[in-house]
Amino acid sequence: MLRALAVDDERPSLEELLYLLNADPRIGSVEGAGDATEALRRMNRALESGPNGPEAIDVVFLDINMPGLDGLDLARLLTGFAKPPLVVFVTAHEDFAVQAFDLKAVDYVLKPVRKERLAEAVRRTAERLDAAPRIPVHEPDPDHIPVELGGVTRFVAVDDITHVEAQGDYARLHTDRGSHLVRIPLSTLEERWRSRGFVRIHRRHLVALRHVGELRLDAGTVSVLVGGEELQVSRRHTRELRDLLMRRP
Repeated sequence: MLRALAVDDERPSLEELLYLLNADPRIGSVEGAGDATEALRRMNRALESGPNGPEAIDVVFLDINMPGLDGLDLARLLTGFAKPPLVVFVTAHEDFAVQAFDLKAVDYVLKPVRKERLAEAVRRTAERLDAAPRIPVHEPDPDHIPVELGGVTRFVAVDDITHVEAQGDYARLHTDRGSHLVRIPLSTLEERWRSRGFVRIHRRHLVALRHVGELRLDAGTVSVLVGGEELQVSRRHTRELRDLLMRRP
C-alpha cells in the first residue's frame, strides 16, 4: 500500500488527482498540498518520522508549473533526502520530460489525467518500490532505553532505573549514577514497564518495586525511600503499592 502526496497549485486539478488516487486500491493513503512550500513542510515531517514511520511518504505526484518553487525545483530538493520519495510528474506541459527523467522520475503523466494512465503510473511506482532493498525495522530493545548525552546516544538498562519523574511531555529517568531526560510521557513508560515491576505512586512519579527500600507512614502521609530519595505516595495509589510490596519476592 503506497503512501502518497499530491502537489498542485490549482485546486480543481488537485482535487481530481486526489479523487483518482483514492480510488486506486494500491494507494493506502494520500494527502494534498497546494504548493511546494506546503509539500516541503509535509516531507520534513516524513523525514523526521523515518522511512518506516507513521508520517512516511513513498511517492509524490507533482505538478511542474507552480508559483515560487516549481515542481522541478521541488524534485531536486527531494533528492537531497536520505531516502527520497519516488516522483511522478503530473503536468499539462510536454516540454519538461527530459529534465523530469534526468531527476529519475518514475513517470510523466500529462493532463487532463486519465484514470487508466494514472493507474499505470501507480503500477510503475509499486514495481519500483518492490524492487528496492527493504530497510529493516529494528524492534526496540526491551531491556534498555536510549538516552542522549552530549550528542552521544547511550543505552540505560531498565533494571538500573530506580524511579521516573514526569516533566511535562518528558520523563526523567533516575539511576544510582545520575538521571537522564527522555522525550516520552510518563503514562507511556507506565504502560510499557508495568510488567517489569514499575508502578505509579503519584501523578509525577513511577517507581521500580525492586528499588523500594522503605515504606514510611508519618501523620497520615505515606512515602517510599527509593534510591536514597524519599518520594510521596498519593492516597489513591497507597493501597495498590502496599499490596504489591507485600507480595514482592
